[in-house]
Amino acid sequence: MKKFTIALDWTANTNHTGFYVAKAKGFYKELGLDVTITTPDMDNYSVTPAKKVELRQADMALCPFESVVSYRTKATPFEAVAIATIFQEDISAIATLANGKIKRPADLDGKKYASYKARYEDEIVRQMIKNDGGVGDFEISYPEKLGIWETILTGKADATWIFRNWEGVQAANEGIALNLFKMSDYGIPYGYSPIILASEKLVSDNEGDYARFLEATKKGYLFAQANPVKGVECIAPYVAKQDWDIDLLQSQEFTSPFYGTMDTWGVMDKQKVKAYLDWLLENKLEQRSCTVAELVVSGLV
Repeated sequence: MKKFTIALDWTANTNHTGFYVAKAKGFYKELGLDVTITTPDMDNYSVTPAKKVELRQADMALCPFESVVSYRTKATPFEAVAIATIFQEDISAIATLANGKIKRPADLDGKKYASYKARYEDEIVRQMIKNDGGVGDFEISYPEKLGIWETILTGKADATWIFRNWEGVQAANEGIALNLFKMSDYGIPYGYSPIILASEKLVSDNEGDYARFLEATKKGYLFAQANPVKGVECIAPYVAKQDWDIDLLQSQEFTSPFYGTMDTWGVMDKQKVKAYLDWLLENKLEQRSCTVAELVVSGLV
């Protein structure tokens, strides 16, 4: 059995259903794979998922696509590559409580944003504010990552970045109205998130194993898409206690259409990736030009 460890980007949620389905239903085992799934609450996010791949503590990580760019262009580069995407569309948004004075991104001027401290995150939010006619002058706080959502609910921050299918559903389940600002609505061609990141060298040396991993993972996601109740049954035992109030079936039904199809699951459109890379350069969030071929491995899915 080929052993693989994948480090997820968050506690278990419906972004991850396919991994848990593939493990529970034996899809990995059928292809000769022994897969371990880790979540960041196991070490309180002391090491990011992508960093675990660089340190060889994990074979793959779930993270935003910009993590691949960041690792490729840092002072001491790491040959990170994206081997698949979970969603075909961006389902994230900047969220604020609807009962406040923030009705549009420009209203974030002078307000506090709770950041995950990702390399481009704060500047992406700043550019969103500017694109909406604001100045881009806002306060940034860096709470513990796993507690960021709580800062919005307790008034310690005014806005943060969420997934509409998770914190968005959680808020709805608790009767909390949100204002949601999507990147695409404000001129930002945001890329894929989350993606599966790996080491280019390890993928090259073990291409068949990674291809089998993606084959089984795709099967898991498409199973959950076709059978949402059974998909939820596979992930429910792993959902963190603080998320027990989320209607998992509602979240799964919201999420499933974005997984794509048998032909599209995992596939990253090269033009979409290029548009995001060009945007990073044009807005001076990145200084070095990267090609799509450097960052995305094609043909594994």
